Amino acid sequence: MWTFSVAHQHKLLLVWTRRWHKPASLPGVGSQFASYRVSAALRRPEDRSITPGAKRRSRVLNTSGVPHKSVVSDGRQHGERSTQTRGWKNEPPVLQTADQWRGGNSRVSSELRKLCLEDFPAERERPGRHKPALDHKAEDYEIVFGVSPCLLALTQGRRKARKLFVKDEEASQRTSVLTVCEEAHRRGVQVQRVTKKDLDKMSSGRVHQGVCLQASPLSYLTEDSAPSRKGSNAPLWLVLEKIQDPMNLGAILRSAYFLGVDRVASSLHHSCPLSPVVSKASSGVMEAMGVYGYENLQDMVKVKVAQGWQVVGTVGSEAGAPQIPVTQCSDFKMTKPTLLLMGSEGEGLSQQLLSLCQTLLTIPAGRELSPGIESLNVSVATGILLHSLLSSR
Repeated sequence: MWTFSVAHQHKLLLVWTRRWHKPASLPGVGSQFASYRVSAALRRPEDRSITPGAKRRSRVLNTSGVPHKSVVSDGRQHGERSTQTRGWKNEPPVLQTADQWRGGNSRVSSELRKLCLEDFPAERERPGRHKPALDHKAEDYEIVFGVSPCLLALTQGRRKARKLFVKDEEASQRTSVLTVCEEAHRRGVQVQRVTKKDLDKMSSGRVHQGVCLQASPLSYLTEDSAPSRKGSNAPLWLVLEKIQDPMNLGAILRSAYFLGVDRVASSLHHSCPLSPVVSKASSGVMEAMGVYGYENLQDMVKVKVAQGWQVVGTVGSEAGAPQIPVTQCSDFKMTKPTLLLMGSEGEGLSQQLLSLCQTLLTIPAGRELSPGIESLNVSVATGILLHSLLSSR
């Protein structure tokens, strides 16, 4: 079977036309015409839409309607082949690449496009085609991940947002993700669609929910940056000493914000920074609630004691400190400004802060405890104590 492109057909047609107008015609053939058909397998991409459903070979008829032998499209017998014809015969089939399927004029369904991409892994993973999402300017920024942290980071305006990355799949059509994209667009932040692999790399494999935000980092606030606002008659400050687990810090911030703590203060040394992990663990509360950092918590507590604040520490159910009363949290009533001190995960409060406490609160257990599990996680204990104090205020 002989097959030709449309360009070749036009050339042969021109040759036929010139021969037709000559006085002498081919021997044994009257008024003749040639019908050119090209198989779909060898048609070039730009030619396929011109001759759909073409037949595989042509027949030459004379004026009497009696079929002659099949001839090649240029009028020669099967035994005669031109050099150009051999070249076309030996050419490999011209198939469309993945880019032509995506960007061409062919009407292809989304299912076929997907199959096309799967059939061309070399096109999909060709080196140099995929540009890195982050550039050299990313050194001054960090990656906030998760729907709530990204949305609050945009709306609160405490960070300088640079770029929002969204997973390029059906998950990007969720209402929560679209809300983040709309907020970024409203604030003039560039939105870029990337793969899940890119987002996994940005978030170090953590749960990003399909969105990551490149933004400036957050740091602890100072007394100089404290807003002048009126609080309650008996404000409650939560003072954290050497909380090192970002998941604990995030959970503490979330409880403190929800229950109505007036301020969260933390030691700057031996404490975890206000990282994107903390923001995700707090469900974005860290973006809205300022956390104050102090070089020396002991000096800050002394200043508050001089102003008439009471200092409340925490202790296990079996422990205690000399000359400091221990009270169950359910029996304590908060009647004046109070500092609630929470110690680190392993060691609890330091002796310096413990010596400044006027009362120690304990959480009674609801059963006889087995050895080794006599205490609660610091974030859980903080939530229980905050609820008890604020309920009594």
